[in-house]
Amino acid sequence: MRLPTPLRMAALISGGGRTVLNLLDWIDAGRLPGSMQLVLANKDCAGVERIRERGVPVDVLRASDFGGTAARDAELFDRLRAAQVDVVLLAGYLARIEIPSDFEHRVINIHPSLIPAFCGQGMFGDNVHAAVIQRGCKVTGCTVHFCDNEYDHGPIIAQRVVP
Repeated sequence: MRLPTPLRMAALISGGGRTVLNLLDWIDAGRLPGSMQLVLANKDCAGVERIRERGVPVDVLRASDFGGTAARDAELFDRLRAAQVDVVLLAGYLARIEIPSDFEHRVINIHPSLIPAFCGQGMFGDNVHAAVIQRGCKVTGCTVHFCDNEYDHGPIIAQRVVP
């Protein structure tokens, strides 16, 4: 699948929003052809205000506000459809979502390991790095991949090794 340019992007966050802020810097500098249409968070977090300050619409969708994850996910994807986004970036989003068929190969995750190593439920952020160190690995890296409905699974777009 070839994505259109400029890309109409959305991001899902759970933390400080640093990845989204970096992407906004690249967009502003003309290094990434696209626009950030919407950012959705699963909880109040530092990234909500930081990204709003950059002029991007941000909403918080807590599963508890919708009676559970299925209703939250339905609302989340309804908002993404309404924003007419081409691609959705999981940028430190720590809630599992059920990806509907019309978003297949449109949801991208940034994972802090070389998948299939150090991935799956509970493997995020510092947990991944601690596991890499504990295992005694000489290198680690990151993976960008299309998401499916399994943790850290789906077609790999790119991987980079870091010593």
